[in-house]
Amino acid sequence: MTGRPARKSAAQLQAACDKFNAAHQVGAAVSVKLDGGEVRETVTTSEAQVMGGHSAVIWLDGVRGCYDLERVTALKAEKA
Repeated sequence: MTGRPARKSAAQLQAACDKFNAAHQVGAAVSVKLDGGEVRETVTTSEAQVMGGHSAVIWLDGVRGCYDLERVTALKAEKA
């Protein structure tokens, strides 16, 4: 056993994206935990999507590259 979390299936990843997208529109205020540990407040610039069949990700304003959806937290609830 390596201590790594189990990989999520494509269906689980898509379900996570669908849940996020249903609750939050593009432009939603979020916080993201960056690679260096800093937490930054920003807004989404895309819908959440499955990338490469292995990660649920989202693109964020002012942040280079996309980030794993598990590292993103919505700052306020929005109506679907």
